Amino acid sequence: MNGTIHHVEIYVSDLNKTISFWEWLLTKKFSYVISQKWKYGISFLLGDTYLVFVQTEEKFLKHSFNRKNIGLNHLAFHCTSKEFIEDLTLELREKGVNILYQDKHPYAGGEDYYAVFFEDPDRIKVEVVLSEN
Repeated sequence: MNGTIHHVEIYVSDLNKTISFWEWLLTKKFSYVISQKWKYGISFLLGDTYLVFVQTEEKFLKHSFNRKNIGLNHLAFHCTSKEFIEDLTLELREKGVNILYQDKHPYAGGEDYYAVFFEDPDRIKVEVVLSEN
């Protein structure tokens, strides 16, 4: 369909840490499959959309990611139940993942916005939000 996202490609500081984090989230919690895997990257596919993570070249690692700078702020994913968000939140805590806005969880996005916000190994913000449609 015209205008749907084909893929998003993100350069990362440590591909092994990234794979450990994202492979669990995307394949175990959602229905993504590994589409491609090579020495410097990996892609995860769901339907016609895929996410690609690539190891940043050594010479470009001196500048770390900051979501407040120009560029990507976060990735947000749909889910269909509050239980999914609560179970995911527990698993994230067990894995030592940084949960954002804990004082407002699960309504950090507002009183009608049920979600969990957290960070990947490069501190990219990830959001899983209830979509009751």
